Amino acid sequence: MSLPDPSDKEALFQSVVNILHETFEIDKAKLTRDANLFTDLDIDSIDAVDLVVKLNALTGKRLQPESFKNIRTIDDVVNAIADLLKKE
Repeated sequence: MSLPDPSDKEALFQSVVNILHETFEIDKAKLTRDANLFTDLDIDSIDAVDLVVKLNALTGKRLQPESFKNIRTIDDVVNAIADLLKKE
């Protein structure tokens, strides 16, 4: 998977959707920007760790645990990745 441009939020969103779909077998129709990872998509704390590992592989950077504490929606994930990539 190629690294999306941090300014291309749509490409980042699609990358996150693909990771969630492939890793957790979530129907893509449920994967909207405002979908809550925990209440809407049933992501638990162990799944969240798996997601962070996948995002680290996608970005080639380490997403800090404290930045993930405030993430609730897919759009939050997209914004966190964009911020991480912009810090180069």
